[in-house]
This record gives sequence, structure tokens and C-alpha cells, in this order.
Amino acid sequence: MSIFIGGAWPYANGSLHLGHIAALLPGDILARYYRLKGERVLYVSGSDCNGTPISIRAEQEGLSVREVADRYHNEFTDCFTKLGFTYDLFTRTDSLHHHTTVQSIFLTLLENGYLYKKEIEQMYCESDKKFLPDRYVEGECPNCGVKSRGDQCDNCSMILDSLDLINPVCKLCGNTPVRRRSEHFYFELSQFQKNLEAYVENAKVNKTWRENAIQFSERYLKEGLRDRAVSRDIANGVSIPVIGFEKKKIYVWIEAVSGYYSASTEWACQTENEVSKFWDKDTVSYYVHGKDNIPFHSIIWPAILVGINNPALPTHIISNEYLTLEKKKISTSNNWAVWVPYIVDHYHPDSIRYFLTTNAPENRDTDFSWREFISSHNAELLGAYGNFINRTLKFLEKSYGGQITSGSINKEIEENIDNLYVSVGKLIEDGHFKRALDEIFDSIRSANRYFDHEQPWKKFKEDKESCNDTLLTCVHIIANSAQLLSPFLPYSSEEVRKMLSLPSLEWQAIKKSSYDFTQIKPLFDRIDTSRIEEELAELKKKSNSL
Repeated sequence: MSIFIGGAWPYANGSLHLGHIAALLPGDILARYYRLKGERVLYVSGSDCNGTPISIRAEQEGLSVREVADRYHNEFTDCFTKLGFTYDLFTRTDSLHHHTTVQSIFLTLLENGYLYKKEIEQMYCESDKKFLPDRYVEGECPNCGVKSRGDQCDNCSMILDSLDLINPVCKLCGNTPVRRRSEHFYFELSQFQKNLEAYVENAKVNKTWRENAIQFSERYLKEGLRDRAVSRDIANGVSIPVIGFEKKKIYVWIEAVSGYYSASTEWACQTENEVSKFWDKDTVSYYVHGKDNIPFHSIIWPAILVGINNPALPTHIISNEYLTLEKKKISTSNNWAVWVPYIVDHYHPDSIRYFLTTNAPENRDTDFSWREFISSHNAELLGAYGNFINRTLKFLEKSYGGQITSGSINKEIEENIDNLYVSVGKLIEDGHFKRALDEIFDSIRSANRYFDHEQPWKKFKEDKESCNDTLLTCVHIIANSAQLLSPFLPYSSEEVRKMLSLPSLEWQAIKKSSYDFTQIKPLFDRIDTSRIEEELAELKKKSNSL
């Protein structure tokens, strides 16, 4: 089976915050899980270096677009590496390969009759003397009335055109823009209405999309799909490969999603692998992103794929709700955010991965608080998981010379662990990562109770054979817990693998009758609870200083 996983492409115009990671982390969990199962996996993403957001940042800083893109692309790569993300390729949209691939997709759509020319009105700023990209126009959303930018409303997720906004203003100078005519290419999205209705209904019946993806997609389809412009008068992006239109760029909403395919073919070129098996009718694909990106993955990208005769439409859409911070919406403009470069340098990556999974905004908005984050590390990772491993292995090190060579595994516990591989695997495949992780930790908490009940420190003196059974059972739990947790907590799982001298990890129960232990050490250190108030004070200080 071929598994394609596409993670949303962060804009290279600013640092990542925890909301981004909460939305993207499921992609790495999926990739690690399927690799453990021995499936063919291709996991790609990259930095979005085209379009308006990065141009705005470059203008603000007096730098070139390339300089800004380089800075944040390198920062993203560093952050994802430290968090243990295992992209097969993390590329960028300003690469030559991406540009030529997107142009090829554009020309195929044109050849297949899905693009046409149309003279339209665009917002033009007479003060700045240029056509304004949609993100340069701000106003009120015509759907919900909340302040919005011209391409999409963050409040209701409605895809917009800057012409739709009420009381529009130029983001650069604050003046009211005027309308001017310009010729552009349009994508006949309306032609795909019936195709996409059937497609979304199929996803609804098979329950392969998150509920928010189904609801948003049904709403767009009910309102009726409208043809949309696919070109814009902007400086930064992929040039239109048609004579007379070379100065115009392919609109980012069609160009960015095409990055999934361009990244796949770039990976194939770099590794000399065949890419077609990840883009055929039998491919199982996961698209992982936040809910603000739903229509681009559930409507736009499937329509493009149909338009270029590619059968690999998204089969699973993993669209998270929002992560808030200390009960308030994350705001990059107000610096109300936990920035990823900071947290990956000050906290264990598995602590971050654990909290953002067990507290994931899978079906509703959830909150990151420093109190809960540090408490969960101390109580769950250190107190439950780390403590069970440490107390078991230290006892074996002290009383058994660092090995166990005899004993029988408790049959009920062995059966429960066998069943965990099935139930946890099914939950991961269905996109229920929080429930999957919680099931494993329920087992770990049960293991601590088993250790306490069996009292091996007494049995060692009174009934050595029974003590052997207890300790082999505990090591069996440890080995399999580390393997089950590997997609979620890769760093600590690797440490356990080394301590137990396991050759490798895979998605089937480890059943050994003896173990030798090496370099036994605590998996996690306790975080002093004084850090809670320190982090809160620093967060408020930096936010208030702006």
C-alpha cells in the first residue's frame, strides 16, 4: 500500500508558533506509524515563499523577498528537525522545480478547457500606484461582518475576493482603493459542482474526513461553486506561461496546493524513486492542516486534480480546530504566542509532542497553558511513563545484574498489549490521535498499579520465580509501550530501545524471554513548577511591550 501524507505549507514570513505545530504534528505521527507497519510512505511539505505575505514582510524590513524566505525556511527546517518531524522532503515554493511543475499544471488545465480569459475589476491603490493583491486589502467580511483580509476570512473561513469586502482599505497606506480593469485567467470551478458533491458525500459516508471538513465543504457546495481567478498582478510568484501574460503570476490558492505534487516529483528526482505509485487511484492520502485551509484541500485541490486527470484525490482530511493560548486567541501581531524556536530550545521535544497530541484540537478548540503543559510533563511523562521504566529497570540493575533471563509473561497483560496494536493502529489510521495516545497511557497507568500490587521487592526475597514473572512482564510492557509510543514520542522511544538493546521497532508485539540492559537512565527530568509563573510573566511582558 502507498501512503501519501501532505503537511500544510507555512508562510515563510514569520516564525512558527504552537498553533502551527498542533495542526501539522498529526502528519508526522501518521508517517512514523505507517513506516513501522512497513508501508511505502511519502511525507512532504515545504515553505510557502510566494505570494503576498512574504512580500509584506520584505517591504517592512527593507529586505529582498529571497532574504526573508531564506531566513524563515532555514528556521522552519531547524524547528521541524528538533521536533522530530520526518519529512521525506521539506522544500520551498520559490524553487525552479516548483515553478516549472506549477506552470505545467496550469497549461494542462488550459489545454483541457478549464481555464479561460476574462477582463475583471481589481483593487488599485492610486497612492501606491499598483494593483493590490487580496492580502493587501482589508475590510469587513460580507458573510459574517468581522474584519477580514481580501482572500479569506479567518473568522468564518469564507474564501473571498478583495472586491467582496465591505469598506475596503489599502493595507499599505490606509486609503480607499479604486476598481480598475485587468485581464486574467479564470478557473471554471463551477464545472466540478456535481463531481465534488459526490466526492464529499463519499467522504462523509466513509468518515475519512474530520467533521469540520465535511461541514465547511457542504456549505460551499450548497452555496454553489463559482469560477475563480487564477492569475494576479503581483511581483512574487510563479509567472503565467502564456505569451502576453508573463508579468502576471499564478494565484497562490492554486499554486500553493500544487506544491504537494511538485514536492513529490522533486523527491522522486532527488532519490531516483518512482512517484506514480503515490499518485494513482489506489493511493491512500492524508492532508494535514488547520481548519482555515479546509476549502483549499477539500474543494480546490480535488478540482485541480480532476482537471489534470490525476485520480489521486485526497482520501483523508485531517483538519484541526484552533489552539488558543492561556484562553485567548493566538495573535502574532500582538506577540501573544509561544514561538516554536523558543520552546524547542527550552523543553524536551517529546513533552511538546505529548501535550499537543493529548490536548489536540481535533474536534473543538483547545488551549495551551504553561501550567497544564508543565503539569502534564511532570505527571504523565515523568510520573507515569518515566517512573515505571526507571523503577523497573533500576530494580533489575540492582538485583539482577542488569538482565533478566527467565520468567513468564502475564497472559492477560500480554493479550491486552496485543490488542493495543490493533486498536491504537485503527485510531491512528482514522485520525483519532488523542484517543490513541490516551489508550497507551491508560495501559501505562495500569502497569504502575500492577508493579505496586506485585511488590517485586518482597517477592525477590520470598518467591524468586514469581518475581521473575513480574519483572519480565514489566519489561514486556516497557518494550511494547515504547514501540507503541514511537509515532508520538520518538526521542524517548529511541532511548528505551537502546536501554533494552532492541534491534529495531516495528508495529507488532515484541515477545522476548530475556533482556540485557545498558545505560539505564531517567527518560525525563522534572520541570520546576516555578517555571510556570516565569513563562507566564515573560509572555505577558512581551505582549504588553508591543
